[in-house]
Amino acid sequence: MPDAFFIRNATIINEGLSVQGSLFVSGGVIRRIYPAALSPDIPAGAMVIDATGQWLLPGVIDTHVHFREPGATHKACIASETRAAAAGGVTSFIDMPNNMPATTTLELLEEKCRHAATTSLLNYSFYLGATNDNLEEIKRIKPAEVGGVKLFLGSSTGNMLVDNETTIAAIFAEAPVLTAVHSEDDMLVRRNLNALVARHSGALQAGDHPRIRTAEACLRSTERVMKLASKYRAAVHILHVTTAGECALFQPGAAITAEACIPHLWFDGAAYAHWQNFVKCNPAIKTAADREALRRAVTNGCITTVATDHAPHTRSEKQQPYLQAPSGMPSVQYSLPLMLELCREKIFTPEMVVERMCHAPARLFKIARRGFIREGYYADLTLVHPDREWRITDATVLSKCGWTPYAGTTVHTQVTHTFINGTPVFMNGAINDAAKGQRLLFTA
Repeated sequence: MPDAFFIRNATIINEGLSVQGSLFVSGGVIRRIYPAALSPDIPAGAMVIDATGQWLLPGVIDTHVHFREPGATHKACIASETRAAAAGGVTSFIDMPNNMPATTTLELLEEKCRHAATTSLLNYSFYLGATNDNLEEIKRIKPAEVGGVKLFLGSSTGNMLVDNETTIAAIFAEAPVLTAVHSEDDMLVRRNLNALVARHSGALQAGDHPRIRTAEACLRSTERVMKLASKYRAAVHILHVTTAGECALFQPGAAITAEACIPHLWFDGAAYAHWQNFVKCNPAIKTAADREALRRAVTNGCITTVATDHAPHTRSEKQQPYLQAPSGMPSVQYSLPLMLELCREKIFTPEMVVERMCHAPARLFKIARRGFIREGYYADLTLVHPDREWRITDATVLSKCGWTPYAGTTVHTQVTHTFINGTPVFMNGAINDAAKGQRLLFTA
């Protein structure tokens, strides 16, 4: 592959604007951005990509994925999931710590980074997981090297629940980086579960999931987190917000920020009837009113970032009875096309999607030289055809799990190219498996 590229005649969607222009990339970096009025000489040896009629976006930064490595590579691994992500226009990720073993020491985090350096097509980083007793490890984090701490205040896959109030307060007071919080009141969730099991003799269905992981459990926990975070002036990001009540707690530009995830923006409670455990996730997908509130919060800036909570499981695991079936679903390959489909429905705009999926993650996590189309920034770029109809099916899935709850959905925008550090990793359906991403670095 050539080292230099000239992307010509694209509609560049970046920093709130959509403008015609061209881009010159060499050495992995955006060297020049040319407005449409200029007719630049194409540098000798540069590969020319005619992007007439296409949108050029910054690469998506997904700050919430579970790529299942180490410990559960039968359902996903960094290599397989970064192939899927690249096909969806994602160029960087931050992976969660609830692995086997859990990533609760800096030594284990560095092991994951070393492995990703040889297997990841995308740029990569990893959260350090909080526990009831690893505060000293959290305090040792170098902010330039680790983007965040993950704190589970609700039990989920991996059983990393932190329930010691003194520890939670100390993490907020002393963590040197942003703390990303899974916010559910675990005691209330358990009480709801026990009550339903007793009432129905244990014969529960997926549709019972939001009756267990209720809106109240989310709201009660998030109110508590925000009170503590405000007390300690902590950098706290509430993950996968799911309720209208929580949306009302956040304000644009406030110190405590929030994330919405693709499943909660796409589905509502009606999905359980068809998809059953395949849309079981934590926190639960809730009502149509909650989904509409989330969409409004994305629009008005009360929700800062949009991610996926990409969490694959095998089909056979999901086909177990409700109480045994794990929570989580794959989403990373289709997140950008689905968000752009919501643009066609006039729910969002392309500029807003770029803000929530590219700019805001880079800004919030202080990711160095990524997330924007700017001269001198790494050439993490996505070309999208804005008017190409296609149908999502299980046959299109690149994730190792081999299924998607979005199967049967027709979308009208398609990722045609994904560049990572100036290297074409995905081009018109072909994956460049020889490409490798870089470790994300953060500005202190």
